[in-house]
Amino acid sequence: MTTIRLVRSDITRERADAIVNAANSSLLGGGGVDGAIHRRGGPAILADCRALRASRYGRGLPTGQAVATTAGDLDATWVIHTVGPVYAAGEDRSALLASCYRESLRVADELGAGTVAFPAISTGVYGWPMDDGARIALETVRTADTRVREVRFVLFDEPAHAIFAARLDESAPGDGP
Repeated sequence: MTTIRLVRSDITRERADAIVNAANSSLLGGGGVDGAIHRRGGPAILADCRALRASRYGRGLPTGQAVATTAGDLDATWVIHTVGPVYAAGEDRSALLASCYRESLRVADELGAGTVAFPAISTGVYGWPMDDGARIALETVRTADTRVREVRFVLFDEPAHAIFAARLDESAPGDGP
């Protein structure tokens, strides 16, 4: 069984086997979590991302998919990059968001990762409402078929942490913040 924990922190400072990056499809860095991971992780992450683009993802990593690279200077072994969907009111893209979490856990299982730190994928510049993003994230991780022992949702600010905590309390009485 996977333990779910909530942490209010900077994901680039987390110690975990794998840190999940809310990447853009280019895999070459960007803003928000993506930019922070690339900056703190150093040039090794970008070098691995460039190699992935050259060998398999020349047109970019598709939304909902995940791929791993080194973690460079981060306190982790791997970074798992996943591309979240851009929120569009009136369109049900929740399956794509759930796929980000499921595919990241699949990659973590392939790597043998026991601990994985996730950001709140798509809830920043991609505009996904935090409450709905938390519901999808927690439900997907809670029901995933994975060998990962611990999933940490690393939330940058108190409002995001509070929303995730409320959703976690609703959905999984055995887990806690």
